Amino acid sequence: MKRLLLALFAVAMVLSFAGCGNPRPPEPPALELPKTVRDLRATRKGNTVKLSWTVPTKTTEAQTIRYLGPTRICRGIDSAMLGSAMKECGVPAGEAPPPDLSLLLGTNSQNKSQSATYVDTLPSAQLSPTGKVIYAVEVLNQNQRSAGLSNQVTIPAAPTLPAPANFRAELSANGVTLSWDTITPDPDTADLQHLYRISRQEKDGRDVVIANLAISTSQFLDHTFDWEKTYDYRVEVVTIVKASTTSNCSSDQNPSAECGAQASVEGDDSSPVEIFAHDIFPPSVPSGLQAVYTDEGQQKFIDLIWSPNSEADLAGYNVFRHEEGAVPTQINLQLVKTPAYRDTNVQPGKKYFYSVSAVDVRNNQSERSQEASESAP
Repeated sequence: MKRLLLALFAVAMVLSFAGCGNPRPPEPPALELPKTVRDLRATRKGNTVKLSWTVPTKTTEAQTIRYLGPTRICRGIDSAMLGSAMKECGVPAGEAPPPDLSLLLGTNSQNKSQSATYVDTLPSAQLSPTGKVIYAVEVLNQNQRSAGLSNQVTIPAAPTLPAPANFRAELSANGVTLSWDTITPDPDTADLQHLYRISRQEKDGRDVVIANLAISTSQFLDHTFDWEKTYDYRVEVVTIVKASTTSNCSSDQNPSAECGAQASVEGDDSSPVEIFAHDIFPPSVPSGLQAVYTDEGQQKFIDLIWSPNSEADLAGYNVFRHEEGAVPTQINLQLVKTPAYRDTNVQPGKKYFYSVSAVDVRNNQSERSQEASESAP
């Protein structure tokens, strides 16, 4: 019995040691590298370039990011001869501060994405009529390491022209007349074309482009606004780069290459000019008034006709009558909607003098027309 117990104990010890097994090799520490940005976008106005992208929330190992470092802004010259794809950041053009991860990963974030932006100023040394500038960003971790460059975007490096001087606006019955001093482009930039772009903004509204004009023009009439509203007008010079066939259209690193399409760069805006479009302008004075007496049995009347007004905001007409030496008085009770009126209140043996005025929807009334006279026999 004693031998049996000893044997069982020995077997149990062997099985116990066998269950421990050999320990697994240690796993390497997580690198915690943020995923590379894939949606970098760039827009240029004047010599400033606004970059925007979505802040990564996962690492390259599909783990939630616990810490983000700054983001390097990488800028280079995009040249077909040198190869447009940027290999590395080199000396950064700038650095965006780390985003606030508590806003991005907090309990109330509901997995919403967070955008980051950076505004870069192009150095004058990199401006070129036919050149391009390439951008990428590199998001760093706590140890100043990254998983690589983002997608790369290019913008034209063409120099822009300043906004024209002496931009002004004048309100009249015909609309808002905008005028400015013309600009003469540099004759050495034959690869560039230019145009004026006029934009209009209603208070607390968005900018609306209302005209693209030849660089030789110096005036524009805007009649597409609404009366009784306040607007800001601006003018800028848009530089158009002639089509090029040297873009690297097949590069996955350069999805914004234009592949022979024209590119344009907006210049800086002029100072805004404010206009309150208050309509104090009456319609034009009606013309061509004629008066004709008609006798149909017992009914006698004088028919009036005149040339119609062409104003879009015309509401109607008023008709005035007087006898010799008397003051004209209005004889219509409501606005006359058509350029014709029948006066049925006429007396035999009297001569009447008629005139008409035009009225718009804001109750601005024109002067009275030239008179037309007619007698009732």
